[in-house]
Amino acid sequence: MIGVDLARGLAMFGMYAAHVGPEPSEGGPTGFLMEAARGRSSALFAVLAGFSLVILTGRPHPMTGRPGRQAAGRVVLRALVLILVGFALAALGTSVDVILAYYGLTFLLVLPLCRLRARTLAVVAAAGALVLPQARYVIQQSIDEGSWSDTVIAWDPLARITGTDGLLDLLFTGSYPVLTWAPFMIAGMAIARLDLTRAAVLRGLATTGVALAVLGYGGSWLALRLLPHATAAIAAASDGGSASSAWWSDSVGDPVEHTPAWLLVASPHSQTTASLLGNTGVAVAVLALCLVLAARMPRLTRLTAPVCAVGAMSLSAYVLHIVAIRVLGVDDSDLPATPVLLGFIAAATLLAWAWSRVSRRGPLEHLLNAATGLARHIR
Repeated sequence: MIGVDLARGLAMFGMYAAHVGPEPSEGGPTGFLMEAARGRSSALFAVLAGFSLVILTGRPHPMTGRPGRQAAGRVVLRALVLILVGFALAALGTSVDVILAYYGLTFLLVLPLCRLRARTLAVVAAAGALVLPQARYVIQQSIDEGSWSDTVIAWDPLARITGTDGLLDLLFTGSYPVLTWAPFMIAGMAIARLDLTRAAVLRGLATTGVALAVLGYGGSWLALRLLPHATAAIAAASDGGSASSAWWSDSVGDPVEHTPAWLLVASPHSQTTASLLGNTGVAVAVLALCLVLAARMPRLTRLTAPVCAVGAMSLSAYVLHIVAIRVLGVDDSDLPATPVLLGFIAAATLLAWAWSRVSRRGPLEHLLNAATGLARHIR
């Protein structure tokens, strides 16, 4: 768990970079780091969420009988709390696309898979990455060109309560649609089923991560250069960004009209097969590196204990940073972004490390554990 917490802490800092850090257009090493954090840190967090799901329901072997039903009940309650907290944070009106509600619904949808073996889960994740982005593209086009979505939203109680597009947003049209983010979580579930105490498994995990990253980003780079007019079609369909960097960067912007060529890009938030493969590869490689550090370099691991503390209470770190953005008025501030980012990272690290001296669970993790404790009444 030390390696997992370290990876989760790094993912949290990556989210801070995306939310309050400098723009990638700043260029240089800082711009590169900011670009690398965008999309890939949330993908790492999603992979780790799948890992946590397997821990909750039994690792290395799934719980059965009454313990299994209670574990499933805890996951359902956790998912519902995340959905509620996610919509509450979104209501604060910050510039952050809050991910928690999407995670919560994904927990519910992948829960039936928690008893599967690692190989089966890996196959399901791969199949999802290959098929679901194309399905979402077709559904998104149908939503934009038809009127049936208005009827669905009008009948959706979640949409009426929250003032959003409700389930339609969570599943298809939002910033982190479940349809294309579920494969990340399923991949994390597959990793959690492995024997991570074996060096050969960790080497294989790292190799797989690098291979997926090369396949996703490299495949997109190759396709955009070999297929005639692909780059021009993407540039025409996007909102003015750089189509030449669409194989790895979000600078291409968002599509404002539909074109099949968009399915070739691998920018982190593009919801394409290439982006899912590339982002998963980066997430798996980072997780493998953190696991190796925890297993082979205990002295270095002790030095990273404050980062691990942030990872161990990631829900608190995530929620509180969005509240801080709202309370401190960061979105409207003229302060340089780099000091703001460093301040957020330093504050989170110091607070998490100090809290860890008292309890391994963060304050919101304690509340979440109490809320899901109701599952103990399941027979």
